Amino acid sequence: MRPLALSLITLTLAPLAARSQSLKPPTIDQSLEMRSVGSPQISPDGTRVIYEETRTNWESNSFDTDLWITTIATGERHLLTTQAKSSNNASWSPDGRMIAFLSDRSAPLPKSPDGKSQLYVLPADGGEAQQITKLEEGVDTFVWTPDSKHIALTAQAPETQERKDRKETFGDYHVVHADYPMLHLWLLELPVTDTAGRASELKDPKLLTPGDTFSVGSFSVSPDGSRVAFSAQRDPDLISSFSSDIYTVTLAGGPIKKIVDTPGPDDDPQWSPDGSKIAYVTADGSRFFFYTNRKIAVVPSDGGSPKVISTSFDEDPGLLRWAPAGIYFSALQKMSASLFLLDPATGHVNRVVLPDATIATSFTFSSDFGHIAYRSAIPNQYPEIYASNLPAPAPVQLTHVGDQLKPFATATEEIVHWRSGDGTPIEGVLYKPADFSPTKKYPLLVVIHGGPTGIDLPILSPDRYYPIQRFVAKGALILRPNYRGSAGYGEAFRSLNVRNLGVGDYADVISGVDSLIAQGFVDRDRVGSMGWSEGGYISAFITTFSDRFKAVSVGAGISDWTTYYANTDITPFTPQYLHATPWDDPEIYRKTSPISYIAHAKTPTLIQHGGSDHRVPLPNAYELRQALEDHGVPVKMVVYDGFGHPINKPKQQRAVMEENENWFDHYLWGDPLAPSLTPISKPAKP
Repeated sequence: MRPLALSLITLTLAPLAARSQSLKPPTIDQSLEMRSVGSPQISPDGTRVIYEETRTNWESNSFDTDLWITTIATGERHLLTTQAKSSNNASWSPDGRMIAFLSDRSAPLPKSPDGKSQLYVLPADGGEAQQITKLEEGVDTFVWTPDSKHIALTAQAPETQERKDRKETFGDYHVVHADYPMLHLWLLELPVTDTAGRASELKDPKLLTPGDTFSVGSFSVSPDGSRVAFSAQRDPDLISSFSSDIYTVTLAGGPIKKIVDTPGPDDDPQWSPDGSKIAYVTADGSRFFFYTNRKIAVVPSDGGSPKVISTSFDEDPGLLRWAPAGIYFSALQKMSASLFLLDPATGHVNRVVLPDATIATSFTFSSDFGHIAYRSAIPNQYPEIYASNLPAPAPVQLTHVGDQLKPFATATEEIVHWRSGDGTPIEGVLYKPADFSPTKKYPLLVVIHGGPTGIDLPILSPDRYYPIQRFVAKGALILRPNYRGSAGYGEAFRSLNVRNLGVGDYADVISGVDSLIAQGFVDRDRVGSMGWSEGGYISAFITTFSDRFKAVSVGAGISDWTTYYANTDITPFTPQYLHATPWDDPEIYRKTSPISYIAHAKTPTLIQHGGSDHRVPLPNAYELRQALEDHGVPVKMVVYDGFGHPINKPKQQRAVMEENENWFDHYLWGDPLAPSLTPISKPAKP
């Protein structure tokens, strides 16, 4: 039977390869215009699903989000919100009659900049949306109360008179590690409509967490609607995340009670069905919580001794809901993503098997936990929205945005395995053209994810920073390595680049390159590397540490850990991973910094960076550029003014991709190197 099966596969793939050869890859603009779906919200009765669909708005230079609603039984769908700016974070009222969401469509308030999201509600069966908040700083997030008559929300308090007076006297300035705008918890009573259709007057929300002693994070409302459990840290600064603890407060207003006070962050409280306990995610006292496992713990809702109950699970759990059957959470396991059910009494964890859902995320439940909606894909598939029953899953596909790719040639993705220099097993995703032949030799481009606790998965997605599909169509292979430190492989694997950043990461990348070269289909003289954030750092390490690569692109990358430490908004990162400050152990900072190896640099390097990046501040890019220039290495640096760590607008993403295409087309394929990008010609006005 085996020879027959192989011949059938050959006959099946041959026309597919021929068809793919007749198709072209998407242009950069076509990639940027591809829609994606996410954030499903299933109705309380399990019959309908709201989801977000992102579209590209070239006129406003933005990626806008619309809300769509679909009926599971029929597949009928329609646009729920007007396409005016973005609408997102939809949430059904518990009685299923109303839908609340956030939108930045409203005109700016007199003392509020444009783009602040306000809260809206609309009838679930159709009607006009009504704006129900007009807060100066907008609404951060919100949760319905069980009676469907109130909404708890987080938002910044209005600017104080003291701050206004200071601005009037001294002008606008801020004190570093002070002057924090705290997030507070508020309760909003919804307008009531009488029998004549008249709505009551909109009331201002009631402040539940007065003072400036902490900043509120995640929260949930108790099943009886009397209390809110919330996490809060001493201020909203990233460096203060270690101080996050769990509190409760009554919705009637009253004393705030801290019920969890353990070292390291405690977040995301979720009530038990009877309201007697609260589950939450904890670092469990770990000093190095940036890379050690988070865990699920339970504490009595009135306070008491917390108990960690997920010690047997070796990954970070994403806490979802506490159902009568147990505590649901989502998590990665290598290159799969799944739904899990935790027994709070025994700590036993079961994976919920969902057919054809290798990579499933964004789970949401009906009120009786008998139905779920989620975002899912299998390898080589575009993520779609699905709905299913529980506990006997029978998924129904609700969206078909993957059809966008039918007119285009796309790469085939497969999972590959190799061993690093120290014997560590490493996985990655290899992109191949549909007509791949193991007897040919291909250029190889390594695309490195950020994090380091990011992960690459073998699913289809629109190209953004790097025109991967265009590189494959031009004849390249793409390797996306899940180097040590990546999520999905457990705490021990995430710890392997502790005091080993760059050095161990490079070993994982180059061993993957060598593994493919050894198989005979990679041209060892045409290898390049690119990546953003931590991926940009590893690419910078490649630039200075190695002469094996033909060209490199460094996106928002670290060149010097001391420079990074002194400038970043996430100061604890290097003490967590290097176990020291640069003043305590300058040698470990030297060993792991790309700039330390600059004398060996030979590789032409493109540097791209946001001009207002606080996560990886711009001095890192200038330091690398100047050092490469001083050593006579070809270098080009592009700064995207006004952008932070991500480049998140379509026109600038177009520039990022075109710069990368120009750079690698020249150094790997020998095309002319354009000194600058060519603007799109606009038709002359009549």
